[in-house]
Amino acid sequence: MRLQWLLAAPLVLLAACSSHAANSSTGSSAPAIAAVGKLAPAFDEPTTTGSKLSLASLHGKAVYLNFFASWCTPCNEEAPNIDALQKQFSSRGFQVVGVDMLENAGKAQQFVTEHHLSYPAVVDQGTLRDAYNVNGLPVHVFIDRTGIIRKIEIGELSKSEMTTDIKSVL
Repeated sequence: MRLQWLLAAPLVLLAACSSHAANSSTGSSAPAIAAVGKLAPAFDEPTTTGSKLSLASLHGKAVYLNFFASWCTPCNEEAPNIDALQKQFSSRGFQVVGVDMLENAGKAQQFVTEHHLSYPAVVDQGTLRDAYNVNGLPVHVFIDRTGIIRKIEIGELSKSEMTTDIKSVL
């Protein structure tokens, strides 16, 4: 019994510290974490071209966040299909946003250029990774026109799988 308490004590202490941090005297709480059926966490991130892009600026559009990195083989394989789908569905109020994970703007822009991407890419330094709980690549987040996340897919998708997910948010 004593051993069980000794093993559990650090977890109780950690939980207490986490609770205190979330309810500090500033009144702030932990940022929202993305989940299917919930409002997508807001963002305002730099693009590969140096401007800023916010989720709020895409209000009323169906949005596909594609988390990628230049070193990710499946991300490179998917890029042409994602771009083709952006072109196919853009007239219906659809917007892909690439989210380059933890690389610099140069690497992200190189990916965009190499794949001739017609959609914007933002350079994430961890904010979106944390908000969308990304711990591997690629990750696909499909957000409907009202800002609600309808699907989160982890791992490589075929073009037909992407198309099905896109149609579900249009």
